[in-house]
Order: sequence, then structure tokens, then C-alpha cells
Amino acid sequence: QVQLVESGGGLVQVGDSLRLSCAASGRTFNDYGMGWFRQAPGKEREFVSALNWNGGRTYYADSVKGRFTISRDNAKNTVNLQMNSLKPEDTAIYYCAATFPGGPTISLRDYDYSYWGQGTQVTVSS
Repeated sequence: QVQLVESGGGLVQVGDSLRLSCAASGRTFNDYGMGWFRQAPGKEREFVSALNWNGGRTYYADSVKGRFTISRDNAKNTVNLQMNSLKPEDTAIYYCAATFPGGPTISLRDYDYSYWGQGTQVTVSS
């Protein structure tokens, strides 16, 4: 079992930056692949970014590639999402997620993630 708590969301202007953090507690953090997903009002949840246990492999959605950077610090049990050049279409609730030991080491698919945080709101105003 692992518990995830996101932080760092807020209201920003177009072009601004935000850094989301996800703090994990419970089992050994580096057993898990980690990901970020988001859900905008009236839309389905979508993949944003993911990385494997040591950050050596990363995936990004095309919509955020070149603007967002995912990273993790296994010593601190945290995974971060640096978001630059924010756009109004980035407005959503952002969720941190963890896979499970023995499961996929990295994935774009939400059903590969067993643990989810409560989400943090990101609003980009034009």
C-alpha cells in the first residue's frame, strides 16, 4: 500500500510556471513506476507524464512535451512535475499515480496504476 499526496497547484497566467509535487508514504517508493494524469471539466482523465523507478525512462504526452519535466527523488519519496509555458488548455485537476510492485515499470495507461492521490487543481488564466 502507498499513499500519495499532491501539492503545488494554483491559479497562474498564461506562460507562467508551476511545480507540482507528489509525496508518497507506505511501501518502498522505488518499487513503483510513477505517473501524472489530469482531468479537465467535462473531459476524460488523460495521461500527462510518467517515469520508471529511477527516472531513467520518461514518457510525455505530445501536448506537454518540451514544456513539462517529470522527475523523482527516491530518497525523499517524491515525484515532481515542472510545468513551464502554461496554456489555458493545461487547466485541470492533476493526479499523481503509482503502479504496483511487479507491475509495469512505466506506463501511459491509467489502468496500470493502482494508487492515486486526491489531485491538485491547476488553473491557467488568459
